[in-house]
Amino acid sequence: MSPRPLLNRRMDGMGTTIFAEMSALAAATGAINLGQGFPDTDGPESVREAAVRALRDGRGNQYPPGPGVPELRTAIADHQARRYGLSLDPDTEVLVTAGATEAIAAALLALVEPGDEVIALEPYYDSYAASIALAGGVRVPVTLRPADGRFRLDLDELRAAVTPRTRLLLINTPHNPTGTVLTRAELAEIAALAVERDLLVLTDEVYEHLVFPEAEGGHLPLAAFPGMRERTLTISSAGKTFSFTGWKVGWITGTPALVTAVRTVKQYLTYVSAGPFQYAVAEALALPEDYFDGLRADLLAKRDLLADGLAEAGFTVYRPAGTYFVTTDVRPLGESDGLAFCRSLPERAGVVAVPNAVFYDDRAAGAPFVRFAFCKRVEVLTEAIGRLKGLAS
Repeated sequence: MSPRPLLNRRMDGMGTTIFAEMSALAAATGAINLGQGFPDTDGPESVREAAVRALRDGRGNQYPPGPGVPELRTAIADHQARRYGLSLDPDTEVLVTAGATEAIAAALLALVEPGDEVIALEPYYDSYAASIALAGGVRVPVTLRPADGRFRLDLDELRAAVTPRTRLLLINTPHNPTGTVLTRAELAEIAALAVERDLLVLTDEVYEHLVFPEAEGGHLPLAAFPGMRERTLTISSAGKTFSFTGWKVGWITGTPALVTAVRTVKQYLTYVSAGPFQYAVAEALALPEDYFDGLRADLLAKRDLLADGLAEAGFTVYRPAGTYFVTTDVRPLGESDGLAFCRSLPERAGVVAVPNAVFYDDRAAGAPFVRFAFCKRVEVLTEAIGRLKGLAS
């Protein structure tokens, strides 16, 4: 057989995702899984029943329309108009995808040519690196660094990273894994840079409804800034907002030209998916505001419970302004290697976390940081905190 590797060279170093590794470790050891970001309870009963009703009524049991069912596309457009003042044509400017992950992959495959540079905020969700690689792009990280209790973007470093080969900025706010929410001033600078250098922008906003009081002005979509409407693709999904992560219903919005480019690729990936669930998500997006307020309040209380418990256990804690993850520094515990720490934690404390280093190109920069998820029941978080407090001794 030829010595050529079986795996496409563009995927060198990707391997099994850290989420699969850590979730398998949790299952094997019986540890509490605060690693992978999924809730341990389902979302609203009314939304689940809407999916059951769609199944029974035969809506979506066969192939749905390629761009997504009209009801969901209209609901997404209404959501963007109601919350952010963004006017979208549901027929030409909204595309339903198999979760945000497919939206990211389809957009990068559509817009990036081999050799194009893509700037991404580091640490970044692991599918960004894989999708850029599959497109043949060159990943250029701009690192968020801890300062004054949060991870901050250096705008001068971002500007310096742009070269004549830069095609696209990949922005994630609220940011996974650090929990940083970019401020209005930071977003305005990003927008000005994109306009000045004529860059495309792909913005991942799946945690748009999981923003806490520390975030100045709440969630601010980049597409709403001057000059950004015509160059920005915005991604979101139902999984994080409605706690049905297994449904894999996401979407991407932008101008007709941008969405058409993404749809051209997307149709050769999944083609369509999640037919009955699309009808349910359309109803979910129209839930009254008290649902979204209640979601934030519940997660804020859980954030504070876990953050306080981790601090008492000896970690340095970076309290997030958004998402449902807390990033910590393990060095106060006498540790320096977050990956080794996470691999040993199930045996030492019966808890699973995720090492942030796997989200960095510069592994040394992320080595001491570890992420914990707080989208779990209070009793689960309380038990995990009790176990982790043993580390300090």
